[in-house]
Amino acid sequence: MILFLLLVVGGGLAIGILTAPGAWYAGLAKPSFNPPNWLFAPVWTALYVLIAIAGWRTFERDRSGWPMRLWWAQLALNFLWSPVFFAAHQIGVALGVILLLLAATLAFIGASWRQDRVAAWLFVPYAAWVGFASVLNAAILVLN
Repeated sequence: MILFLLLVVGGGLAIGILTAPGAWYAGLAKPSFNPPNWLFAPVWTALYVLIAIAGWRTFERDRSGWPMRLWWAQLALNFLWSPVFFAAHQIGVALGVILLLLAATLAFIGASWRQDRVAAWLFVPYAAWVGFASVLNAAILVLN
């Protein structure tokens, strides 16, 4: 489990630091429901812990099954979104990435449900947050 925590939490925090919102993001028009910037780091840290635990549980159960493949897919998409949005400033492409991330997250929940309900439930807050982030990304695209 330690390796999963290091990979997910460490990777997520590293990407967050390397692609931290800057002047470009500050200058964007944002919807009224945009959370304050300070909220993102603690939310993502908690979600990364849940993602890591779910990944470890899934890996221990079946390293090459569909749930594990979906877990890796969502992690790749998760780590891709920030560089596309914050570094490349590609709001529309980022929306496509986050919608794929949402689909992979929901697919993981569905694929894990019968084998490991705990892993599936660990992804529910993540799916909710990614759903909200998708709406936020879309709103920022429309406003800018």
